[in-house]
This record gives sequence, C-alpha cells and structure tokens, in this order.
Amino acid sequence: MDTSTPFKWRHFQADIILLCVHWYLRYSLSYRDLEEIMLERGLHIDHTTIYCWVQHYAPELEKRCRSQLKTTTDSWRVDETDVKVKKAWMYLYQAVDSEGNTLDFLLSVTRDAQAVKRFFQKTLGTSQAVSPRVITVDKNAAYPKAFEELKADGIMPDSCELRQSKYLDNLVEQDHRFIKRLVKPGMGFFSFHTAWRKLQGYEVIHMIRKGQMQGVNKGDSSSQRVFIAELFGVAA
Repeated sequence: MDTSTPFKWRHFQADIILLCVHWYLRYSLSYRDLEEIMLERGLHIDHTTIYCWVQHYAPELEKRCRSQLKTTTDSWRVDETDVKVKKAWMYLYQAVDSEGNTLDFLLSVTRDAQAVKRFFQKTLGTSQAVSPRVITVDKNAAYPKAFEELKADGIMPDSCELRQSKYLDNLVEQDHRFIKRLVKPGMGFFSFHTAWRKLQGYEVIHMIRKGQMQGVNKGDSSSQRVFIAELFGVAA
C-alpha cells in the first residue's frame, strides 16, 4: 500500500480528518451535521474546513483504493442517472458486474454516444475489470451506437455482446439510489469539479462497503475503518 501521509501542515490530526471524510462520504450527513457531531466530541471544526477535506482527500482515497480492488466478473450492467450541478442536470454513468461490484463511474455534461464511448473506454481501462463478455444496458439509442463505434475502432472486444433490456439493470439501479440518498442533504452540487471530487468519494466508500477491497469484508465497519487508515499510513 502507499503509506505516504499527505497531512503536512494540517491543523488537525490525520485520524480526525479521515474520520470526518469517511463519515461524510458514507452517511447522509451535511457538513454542518458533522460540525455539530465533532463539537459534541470537543472538537471545534468549521463545516467549511470539512468541505475542504472532502474535496482534497476523496479523490486521493479513490486513487489509493484502485490497486486494492478484487477482480470482477465479465458480465457488465451499465446505466446513467441524472444529478443536478449548479441548477443544471448532468449525468453520472455507472457500471457494475453481475454480482453488483462497481466497475467504474463517470460524470458527464452530456448524455449521448460520445459520453457513452468515454465511459466504456474508461471502464475498459480499469485494472480490476475483466474484459466484458456481455454488457447489459437500457433502451437508450446512444449505447449501441457507441458500442459499434468502439468495436470498429478495435477498442471493444469483438466477442463482446451488447444486450438491451430495461428489466435487467436492478443491480446498477441500487447504486443510483445510494448516490441519490447521499447527494440530497447537500442539495446538489455547485460546480462540475467539486461534484466530481465528491462523487469519487461516494463511489469508493460504497465499493469498500460492498466488500470489493482485498482483505476487507462486506459489512465489517471496523475493518473498513482500519483499511482506510492504513491506506494513508495512519494508525487506526
């Protein structure tokens, strides 16, 4: 694991920072909720400070987790959901395997074939993702167009099959609901970049929670907390 600790010059201890980031990304809490929770524990941490921690450490957490992911299956489920960013609707693409394990995710301004192509390419490059045998999507016409273009370019495996069905995406819909529940307390996002950083954190914490990391069991909150601390070289 990468044990470097990017906490130099921080006013608070690393374990406190990671605790706030973890709780914010895991539970339906606002920054002010966390400010009050920390105050009850004798820690005076302004909600804007917690916001800055989440923005800084959520992408770093996702980066450090990537090498620890378990291998996934070759059956993909892909779908997108809308999220509001600065009063405009944008689209979060998500892919899971046949066991509900997250493969990858992408925030896009558009919902078209070019966005699907970018997402497919990103997911194909994910280290733990097995080359797809079948990709299940809904009836959105952008999916087959992007799929065929990637096949023509030699990027999508020739043996891969695209299957369109609106009834087989329950697994990825569960991930949509998880993200929506977390976004609600914050009342949306205020820029694309801040939204993307936070979504990276939401997704990777969900992956940890689902037991996708090596040596971390699903539902074992204690080992999940220790895992996150060890990623940053911090004593749990």
